[in-house]
Amino acid sequence: MSSKIRTCTREDSGVLTETIRISFRDVAERFGLTPESAPRHPSNCSEDWIRKDLDRGVTYFMIEHEGSPIGCVALEKADSDVCYLERLAVLPGQRGCGFGKALVAHVMENARLLGAHRVDIGIIADHAELKNWYQRIGFIEGESRVFPHLPFRVTFMSYDLDKDCPKITSG
Repeated sequence: MSSKIRTCTREDSGVLTETIRISFRDVAERFGLTPESAPRHPSNCSEDWIRKDLDRGVTYFMIEHEGSPIGCVALEKADSDVCYLERLAVLPGQRGCGFGKALVAHVMENARLLGAHRVDIGIIADHAELKNWYQRIGFIEGESRVFPHLPFRVTFMSYDLDKDCPKITSG
């Protein structure tokens, strides 16, 4: 796999926005999410959204394959022990090739460098395939909650960085 992962800058806002919007379009269609019903869903991502994330310390990583951007992920330090994995996105034509797993492994390495002991993520509770994918790479399912501003339940999942779990490798 001729791919590399790099840290993004403000100049990457446009390509990040496009990658995220395209990657989450099928999820929005599947669950009937619209800009009106779920304005903060990644399928509605904007460059302003990315720039505001970067300004508040969220780090974005882009994976490029043969020189073209094909996916990205965001890492946010929530507190001294916890980081959030956000907006994991791989373009539809590139899925199933290990790029998502490589991005998650990269986030885990960076979360450890930040001193975190756990990485958390929130996903659409009814997105069974995604939940199963995260479980296969070592995430543990936690509680599900309803938020008044969202048209779906959110399931929280976590990955314990302190346990020796070889399921995620960047290779």
